[in-house]
Amino acid sequence: MKRIHRFVLLSYFGPLVMTFFIVLFILIMQFLWKYIDDLVGKGLDLGTLGELLFYFAISFMPMALPLAILLAALMTFGNMGENLELTALKSSGISLQRIMLPLIIFIILISIGAFFFSNNVLPYSNLKSRSLLHDIQKQRPELNIQPGSFYNGIDGFSVKIAEKDQGTNLMHNVLIYDHRDKKGNISVTYADSGYMSITPNELNLIFNLYNGHSYTELQEDNRNKNQRRNKTYPHRRDQFSEETIIFNLTGFGLNRSDEDLFKSNYSMLNLDGLEYYRDSFSIILNNRKDVFTKTMLNLNLFKFPDFNTRKREKENIKIDSTKEFRPREILSELIKEKQEHAIDLAITYAKSAKKNVDDSQRSIVWRAKTIKRYEIEWQRKFTLSFACFIFFFIGAPLGAIIRKGGLGTPVVVSVLFFVVYYVISLMGEKFAREMIFTPFEGMWASSFILLPLGIFLTYKATTDSVIMNTETYTEIPKQIIRSIKKIMIKKYPGDRVNENPSTDK
Repeated sequence: MKRIHRFVLLSYFGPLVMTFFIVLFILIMQFLWKYIDDLVGKGLDLGTLGELLFYFAISFMPMALPLAILLAALMTFGNMGENLELTALKSSGISLQRIMLPLIIFIILISIGAFFFSNNVLPYSNLKSRSLLHDIQKQRPELNIQPGSFYNGIDGFSVKIAEKDQGTNLMHNVLIYDHRDKKGNISVTYADSGYMSITPNELNLIFNLYNGHSYTELQEDNRNKNQRRNKTYPHRRDQFSEETIIFNLTGFGLNRSDEDLFKSNYSMLNLDGLEYYRDSFSIILNNRKDVFTKTMLNLNLFKFPDFNTRKREKENIKIDSTKEFRPREILSELIKEKQEHAIDLAITYAKSAKKNVDDSQRSIVWRAKTIKRYEIEWQRKFTLSFACFIFFFIGAPLGAIIRKGGLGTPVVVSVLFFVVYYVISLMGEKFAREMIFTPFEGMWASSFILLPLGIFLTYKATTDSVIMNTETYTEIPKQIIRSIKKIMIKKYPGDRVNENPSTDK
């Protein structure tokens, strides 16, 4: 049996390593495609780029590992079924569970290792990769100026362009506000077109503007009281056909940020850190609810102009709970001026209460969703390990049923199952974030849905089921057609059709 176990382990280990690195390479290429605009043209050296890809490769391992386990299990047992090795082992009296036993132990060890990886290594790699990507995105700000929105990344200036020709880099409708004096929008430059470039030493950003004008408000002398009463609003307006503006980019190189700024993010914490921040936010949330309740009771529901006097006399006030409160009757006893004043006062108080409720609701909901994010990440530490276990019990029996090796059919089936798992996981996580599901329900939904499928496939593979044989499904319509013919013959015996037309004369 030791030789059989060694044979099964070696047959599985090779495809596992190969498929893991293939999937990881695909995920890295997807990352490069997504952030190509943030990386190209930044003057990054190979060391920085290699560091970025290395940390992101580590961050992608939790997604690559379950898919690699599924694909390797399909390939291994598919090859063994296609080469009749499974048939030979079963004919020797060895059950499928016994054949899978060494791999089950191996996958359990991988699942335990995946948990420790997710809890200890993954937060560190997320911290390194995200902080480095953030620093790279801040470098060379001229590449981050997007059409249709103001860019405030250059200290003292706010820049907006309407559109940009990707082929010629010609910008249209350029608007530049100068805020270096910190006096508001008193200096603005507009041009109908222009080019943007950076100097070779990467210390200055140059705008070459065409056909525009600049407007600057000048400081008014307010020493004379008469002049203060009659403001003249002095200003300066210049027209130009061509103008060059130079921005100093000192400090816009690749400066590494302090990583402590990112450490509180939920994806960069282990279980202890997630529990700490969850408890901290829970305390803040409870205090916010208490403050909201006291504010509503003291300042909105029981709001009186002479509140302090009422507070001192509240012990002497007796409320008759058996008497119905009728505000219309009370209001009708007042004179018209008092009625209007009471209604205006009530409307003012109601608007103030509504504003307090809206502001408090946004604050409470935001904090509650933040707590859910930490709880979701806490559950994710365990779902990764369990996903590895489930995908093995889907891939191994399915490969024994399909009996097709190689990278053809196994890849198609693996991607199909992984997409189903990934879509269900995203939906569950979204419902958990929106507080429709609890974090446990949302994060474990995909595992609980696919677990019965793995048990079902294992049972079918053990009993040598033919559920993946096409003849199994084509035989069902044939049986239905034969049954219909029998019913029609019994119902209309005189209309029988001779099934052998060659004997008809």
